[in-house]
Amino acid sequence: MIKPEPVEEHHALFRATCLRFAKERIAPHAEAWEEAELFPRALYGEAGAAGILGAGFPEAYGGSGEDVLLPLMAVEGLLRGGSSGVVAGLQSLGIALPPILRLGDEAQKRRWATPAIAGDAVAALAITEPGTGSDVAGIRTRARQDGGDYIIDGAKLFITSGVRADFVTVLCRTGEDPHGGLTFFVVEKGTPGFSASRSLKKTGWRASDTAELAFDGVRVPAANRLGAEGSGFVNLMQNFQGERLALAFFGHATAEIALEDAIAYAREREAFGRPIAKFQVTRHKLASMATRLMAARALNYQVARRVAAGQVIVPEVSMAKNFAAEVAVSVTHDAVQILGGMGYMRETRVERLSRDARLLPIGGGTTEVMNELIARYGLGL
Repeated sequence: MIKPEPVEEHHALFRATCLRFAKERIAPHAEAWEEAELFPRALYGEAGAAGILGAGFPEAYGGSGEDVLLPLMAVEGLLRGGSSGVVAGLQSLGIALPPILRLGDEAQKRRWATPAIAGDAVAALAITEPGTGSDVAGIRTRARQDGGDYIIDGAKLFITSGVRADFVTVLCRTGEDPHGGLTFFVVEKGTPGFSASRSLKKTGWRASDTAELAFDGVRVPAANRLGAEGSGFVNLMQNFQGERLALAFFGHATAEIALEDAIAYAREREAFGRPIAKFQVTRHKLASMATRLMAARALNYQVARRVAAGQVIVPEVSMAKNFAAEVAVSVTHDAVQILGGMGYMRETRVERLSRDARLLPIGGGTTEVMNELIARYGLGL
């Protein structure tokens, strides 16, 4: 089998920790949690205690220290549990906490980041709205100042961990400038007027809760505002880079598991008196799948290492995300084809992976939006 990408020893050790957690705490229950479309809340505490939720976060708040690669190692390790939804749910703090840590004061960081990293609180990020999608400048959820408070009205859609989040990092409109009028706030569960109006049913990532959130005259103190008014857009763009890189790793990790399952099945399944792995058409399909996987993984690691070195490379991150998503979709499709009828059965991991992969060209910015960023910032068009 293709050798894993070489990493530093501490990265390999952390990936092994995540892999062990996945095999012991996720894999035995993955199918049941997928069917239930939810995993136990207690898993957050277990992942926090294992040091998994703190990957890449500052030590001052319970993290392992700032390191771009560590949370990516978590993706590779945790996905071995067989449920992308569980991984997405556990890692929702990875997109919810960065605005707090970049913009918040010390009290805000300790109030929200520390319990989320420990697994004692669930955090979610609320950006997307009904009707806005990737058009961040079109955000309509509004926060207006009223004395020492802000009153928030609006709705958010497709929010990972939104149903049971203890707090949500919410991007609101505080001014009329399409980009300069955006500000982050933290809204806590139980605040009057704030609710998860419905839990959404999805094609894939089923074990993660995904919500539509409603804000109806939600009053929050000014102490819940992160940074100055108008500081939200620039920080959101920084957030997107981390999220897109993580989704790129979801892509090659998903493809790798699907390839392994397809190889195992091809060795065992017999047709016309011999294993289907002995047929050239199957062997060549598997070879092509492996080639695409290796290319995606190599690109992802190259881009990740440049980001870890402090480079701001928006086009390259977008390329990695697009290519890995494309590879995940194509490799899982081919894996289903190799498994044939079994590949269409919900009892097989390949069937689940093929559904989960379909989110990757959509989540964190669609393929089309990524191509626009590549053309504009990479090609100067």
